[in-house]
Amino acid sequence: MRLRIASFNLENLDAGGLEERLPVLRPQLRRLDADVLCLQEVDGQREGQGPRRLLALDRLLEGTDYAGFPRASTVSTGRHAGKPWVAQAHNLVVLSRWPVRERREVREELVAPPEYRFATAEPAAEGPTRLGFDRPLLLVTVELPGGTPLHLVNLHLRAPSAAPVPGQKEEDGSWRTTGGWAEGCFVAAVKRAAQALEARLLVESILDTEPEALVVVLGDLNAGEGSTPLRLLAAEAGDTGNGRLAARSLVPLERALPEDRRYSVVHGGRRALFDHVLVSRPLLGLFRELEIHSETLGDDLAGDTVESDHAPLVAEFELPDP
Repeated sequence: MRLRIASFNLENLDAGGLEERLPVLRPQLRRLDADVLCLQEVDGQREGQGPRRLLALDRLLEGTDYAGFPRASTVSTGRHAGKPWVAQAHNLVVLSRWPVRERREVREELVAPPEYRFATAEPAAEGPTRLGFDRPLLLVTVELPGGTPLHLVNLHLRAPSAAPVPGQKEEDGSWRTTGGWAEGCFVAAVKRAAQALEARLLVESILDTEPEALVVVLGDLNAGEGSTPLRLLAAEAGDTGNGRLAARSLVPLERALPEDRRYSVVHGGRRALFDHVLVSRPLLGLFRELEIHSETLGDDLAGDTVESDHAPLVAEFELPDP
């Protein structure tokens, strides 16, 4: 039985300009032909004073098979926390052909946000600041035909752009000093690595109770091959130095592609792979191929476009007949 799992950062999918984007994004989703579709940067909208919902996504999915798929998403952590309201921006969404058995958000639950005292803050920092995570992780367990669970961790880690530093920005948004900018980049990297660690520990908790689990960690990591977040998630024997832990590693599927095809974004003319699909060893045994649909990918510095700045990825597996 074929199984196709896809990841796509829709790049701020909102009601604004949606009608122009539909003729471009909808064919991209159809081409993925996914059984499980993991999305990032899905914004929420309101009708009047009603709850914020994924109205733009509903519009995008009209006329596609995904419109009828069971759905799981992150929800608002603001004043509507605990209610079925989605956040205004950057929700994570999973759509599945098969039933969703479990949905869980993880944010600062397995890893406490690091505390850090800014070196370049103006006025000088009096004490450490808590570096909270920008977004939660979304764990969704799908029940495959025959009852086998598939565990998906949908990620959107902190962007590499410099994080705010108190007193280091001009009124026009530019940086006041290069030292302030450098510290902002450092803080962003710390946040990104800390949340990757939380995702790794989440995977550990799954493997502790289900050693042969089918696990997928995928999404926009905002980090390239060989980066700290990717190494934390993969936890390969070459890094741990312990071959007995190899069964708990995750394998980045981009390695199945030639190097010249390993890119999902173009920034200033340079190609980079910021979007990834990593799988557990049992699922790797069922892996057949990875596709990165980058044919229409443009440079993300080119300005507003109806396209997403990210190419979608889709991994295909062959499951035993139930």
